[in-house]
Order: sequence, then C-alpha cells, then structure tokens
Amino acid sequence: MKQKKAHIAIFDTFKTKKNKFTGEAKRQRGIIIHLALEKNPELRTRTSIAHAIAKNNGILWQNIYSGIFKDLDEVLIPSGVVKEGGRLPLRRGPKALQLEGVPFYELTESGILVASSIEELGNSRTKILESYFNNMNVSASSNDIMKKSILLLLKTIPSFVIKIISAYIYAYSTGEIDTITPITIDKLRSLIKEQISIEREFIESYDGLSQNQKQLLKDFFKIMS
Repeated sequence: MKQKKAHIAIFDTFKTKKNKFTGEAKRQRGIIIHLALEKNPELRTRTSIAHAIAKNNGILWQNIYSGIFKDLDEVLIPSGVVKEGGRLPLRRGPKALQLEGVPFYELTESGILVASSIEELGNSRTKILESYFNNMNVSASSNDIMKKSILLLLKTIPSFVIKIISAYIYAYSTGEIDTITPITIDKLRSLIKEQISIEREFIESYDGLSQNQKQLLKDFFKIMS
C-alpha cells in the first residue's frame, strides 16, 4: 500500500482570508527560515527553534513547542525537507537522554530549494539558489543548459528565477510533482512553460527592435516600475 506523502503547508492560507497564512504555515516557514540562516547546531534543536520563532512573533515558546515538534516529525522530516543533523551531548537530565543526546536539525537539498521560495528570507534567496545550482551535479546536456542559464539569470534577473522556483515548490506542495530534487528541465518545463510565455515572447522580439525602440521600451519599464 502506497504511503501518503506528508503535506508541506508553507503556502496554506485561511479559506476566508487568502492573504493570511495559517498557524501551521507560519510555523513551518519559521522553522525553514531559522534552519536556513542559523549555523550553530546548538541553536537548531527543537527547543531553540521554538524560542527563536516565539521571540519573532512575541509569544511564549511553550505555546508553540508541540506544534513545532509535530511539524518536524510528521511533515518536514517525512517530506524530505529537513533532516536530523546530529546529536548534542547533555550534561544534565535523565542518564538515557544524556547518552542519546538532543537532536539538532538542518535543511536537506530539497529543503534548500524550499527555503528559496519563502519571501521573508529577502536577498538571501538569491544566495541560496546560487549555492544550490553551483553545487548541482548534472549529466544530461539539457539539464546542464538549465543549470548554466539559471546561474546567469540569477546574476541578471534574480526575481525571474525566484518566480519560477517558487512556482515549482508550490506545485510540489499541492501534489503536482512527487519530488523536489533532483530538479530537471523536464519537470520544470512541465510546470512553467505557460507561465513564462510572455517572457519568451519579449526576449524573442526584443532582438529585432531598433535601438530607438529598445530605448523606448526601457524608458517605459523604468516609468512603470
């Protein structure tokens, strides 16, 4: 019997308030943001994550600890977004727990891509994607073109890359695709080919314009933005 995949809720909003994230979405986004930015393993335990998110939201950490425990163990770890990075030794507490240690967490390869779709990370999203694609191993020539093109676009039009990767992650969260990684040209094309038709039309027509026409369009976009 095929096991039901865990549902990542980072894009979930209330049915009556489409511009407001659910509590589950906020917690999961908070966990992913914290793991994307925090390098110290001691600050990546469940308790430390709860403290950090609670501080950012002005609430008691005890009130969200159980929710964070559930998000990690029932959603983010089973879905392959987060993994246990190791265990920290304890000097106090039950002997069994001292021997076993306290787990700390880190983002997986898939989790890094998920993090790049979270707006709250701001400019870090570009750096996250650059690191991901620079370290990406490809064999097929089409995937090599994708890798090199995305790295070029990250230097020239980073907002465009963030747009298509966010659409890719959203498709995973809604079940349109089964896995995030490895990201391939076939999976990406199947999801965004219609969304980027305008950009393709613009690029193909722009080269055929005269210098005056190009300048006119540049002035137009500058005024509009």
